[in-house]
Amino acid sequence: MSLARSQDGTTIGYTRTGSGPAVVLVDAASCYRDSGPLPALAEALASDFTVYTYDRRGRGESGDTLPYAVEREVKDLRALIDVAGGTAFVHGFSSGAVLALHAAAQGLPIRALSLLEPPLDESPVEDTALSAEITALVDAGRPADALLHFHTTVGVPEEIVAGMRQSPQWPELVALAHTLVYDLAIVGKAPDFTAISAPTLVVDSSHTDERLRAWADGVAANLPGAARRTLPGEWHGVAPEVLAPVLAEHFSAAVQRTE
Repeated sequence: MSLARSQDGTTIGYTRTGSGPAVVLVDAASCYRDSGPLPALAEALASDFTVYTYDRRGRGESGDTLPYAVEREVKDLRALIDVAGGTAFVHGFSSGAVLALHAAAQGLPIRALSLLEPPLDESPVEDTALSAEITALVDAGRPADALLHFHTTVGVPEEIVAGMRQSPQWPELVALAHTLVYDLAIVGKAPDFTAISAPTLVVDSSHTDERLRAWADGVAANLPGAARRTLPGEWHGVAPEVLAPVLAEHFSAAVQRTE
């Protein structure tokens, strides 16, 4: 494990694997390097790229300087891109995909973007209400209830929520409940799409739900020239061995267009 330092002094834990052009992977809600799909995706990409996975602030081995702001998370990603050599491809999953969009809109040196099911919410009032409910539960010493409330409210299928509760990582997920309001802040704020010039691929799964697919369609529609793919997968997920070659193709094509 290595540490990067964000502009506000927050330390960000990260892991580097592979060799080749740099790719930074940006995680979803309740995910970090020890829990989530991105480490496996990093391994699948490592034969062609130098891949950076990191703990978003407040998770794993990263710090959590307050007060929270989406701009602070953008600067965390900037710190990773700096570590990677000053420019990088970026892949984001779920709320991490929306964070990557904010970063691109704010001018971070991103060579190309790939986004897996970015849940760019068009109901910020609902996000604000859910954020307040999550905060109240965490402040009342009920982080497990906050985590369950979040996932059921945003539409995670019952069988997946049940699996989370039975997982050995459940206590670690509960410990991250306070960071769910960070994800709600990210997805409840639209980026300036007109400021995004990085070649972008928007992906969804063949077995996701209609709302997630509609959000992916909306993001692609707001980015003229964006590529749009549906890949074989499960609810809100595509296996690394399926996703990795598609990302490699997209990133390689982006390089060729700029040469």
